[in-house]
Amino acid sequence: MKRFIITIDTEGDNLWAWNGADPIRTENARFLPRFQALCEQYAFKPVWLTNYEMISDPVYVDFVSRAAESGNGEIGMHLHAWNSPPSFDLQKRSEGRAGKPYLIEYPREVMCEKIAYLTGLIRERTGVAPVSHRAGRWATDGRYLDILMDNGYLVDCSATPLVDWRDMPGYTENARGTDYTRVPPAAHFVPHGSRDARILEVPVTIRKTHRFIAPDAPSPRAFLGSVKRAVQARPIWLRPDGHNENRMRWLVKNVAASSAAYLMFMLHSSELMPGGSPLFRTEDQIDDLYRCLRALFDEIAENFTGVTLADFYHEVDGSDADRKGK
Repeated sequence: MKRFIITIDTEGDNLWAWNGADPIRTENARFLPRFQALCEQYAFKPVWLTNYEMISDPVYVDFVSRAAESGNGEIGMHLHAWNSPPSFDLQKRSEGRAGKPYLIEYPREVMCEKIAYLTGLIRERTGVAPVSHRAGRWATDGRYLDILMDNGYLVDCSATPLVDWRDMPGYTENARGTDYTRVPPAAHFVPHGSRDARILEVPVTIRKTHRFIAPDAPSPRAFLGSVKRAVQARPIWLRPDGHNENRMRWLVKNVAASSAAYLMFMLHSSELMPGGSPLFRTEDQIDDLYRCLRALFDEIAENFTGVTLADFYHEVDGSDADRKGK
């Protein structure tokens, strides 16, 4: 069977509304066991890609340590450069809107320190040395991947095929996101400089289609939106937003019928808590999210078996992932 990989960007509450001054809350840690339990019903194994504020929360540390110890989940790393120690002052751009800083905006030595610190903290708090990673705000470059390998990482899942993040500003002058439009959708090994080492890049599952996909809600506005998406062939992710169940089910069928070796799901941990994100504000919306997830997981379980990123790495290690399309 094909492989199903669940990745959760595990971070603070509603960071979309965070202004940089208020403390970051981590109440969503108390809502994660419900999702873990759902995954275990299908023998799926979520990868909890953990950032600094979450690994500083004892409730989360206890939860994720138990998931990893039982073999029902994996602890990975997700680094938000703006609040992950050690601190370093960047020069803010002089014109235009400044976004949160990408790690790749920092000097290499600071990048090294931030990656080493968070990696060590995760290992200290959970007893697990993380080997999987996703970049904050999706931004990577060759230096970043090299430093990850220096710190024992085997897998990165930051690449988003068909998506160009260059219109997302960074914090410093001319800084912008990474363009992944030319990245292959299949997993592939990336060499580590001149040394005999490599990291496995496992891109997020994203496809485009000009096919019309009926909207979840049969309103005139939703219908028009579906027509526009078909005309423009907008990227489709396996990422619930409360309105895209039909598109996600199309994606599952498309990948199941293709030569692709895996299907990757992503969500933020805060999206599992009422009010933790702009998308799911109420308990009813969270309940509807879980209804959608059950229907989606029922369909996925027919053709896919759950693995972690580390599991997937070991399946393809020693083979030529580029040539074999794994």
